[in-house]
Amino acid sequence: MEPKVIFLDIDGTLTEPGSNEPPESAIQAISKARQAGNFVFLCTGRNYDMLRPLLRYEFDGLIASSGGYVECQGQVIYDCPMTEDQRRLAMDVLEKNGVFRTVECMDGSYTDEGFKEFLRKNAGEGGNSELLRWREQIEKALNIRPMKEYRGQPVYKIVVMSPSRERLSEPRKVLADDFVLCIQDGGRDGLINGEVVNRKFDKGKAIRRVCDHLHIPIRNSVAIGDSMNDLEMMEAVGFGICMENGSEALKKMADDICPPVGKDGIHAAFLKHGLMGA
Repeated sequence: MEPKVIFLDIDGTLTEPGSNEPPESAIQAISKARQAGNFVFLCTGRNYDMLRPLLRYEFDGLIASSGGYVECQGQVIYDCPMTEDQRRLAMDVLEKNGVFRTVECMDGSYTDEGFKEFLRKNAGEGGNSELLRWREQIEKALNIRPMKEYRGQPVYKIVVMSPSRERLSEPRKVLADDFVLCIQDGGRDGLINGEVVNRKFDKGKAIRRVCDHLHIPIRNSVAIGDSMNDLEMMEAVGFGICMENGSEALKKMADDICPPVGKDGIHAAFLKHGLMGA
């Protein structure tokens, strides 16, 4: 059998969102798949720093920052941070419009402290107190530090949280030449989540780069994801699998659906599709 290249999203796929602990069944499945001659890559929107806790498990490489940084068998094959002019333009137009920013660099992520202040001021409205606790847990788990500690390191991606969709109108127009402003359908408690991603890369482009580097045809690639930020990944591979806990829109375009992350979904998918060998 020809070797397969398997690409795994992390949050909501390999782990529960914001967690760094995959189920033991997933670790066993990955190990068996590699022993069978297949390659297994992490493929995530997380930056390299957020991946460190998972690198104690053995993978053949990683796609980080939604495709902006790619390693294959210990070799960096793609590295594309924003230029300084791009970073300044994006940061300025987002700040001008009152959009909260989290910049993702190789060594860590840095977030506007104003976001938590905004949540505290509005804690009595809806579930903002719960959202504040969720945000603080995520920042601790993923080592997201306050913006005052940012020292101008190269930025691969900017995650945004906006109090309204309207506030993203000008950033979308200003940044359109160089960036895609990926907006999720809706945030928590009316807030809008999104990402500012360079047009030069995405998860799909990164997957093609890995397959070319390994000289493995794209038809022999498999992706497992859960949300619409995995869309390009699903479109690129030969076979796409969506988690049962995933986006309904992504399920419709996937080739198969596997159990949720909390019910050993990765192991079930590997077993069903023969990725662990005989």
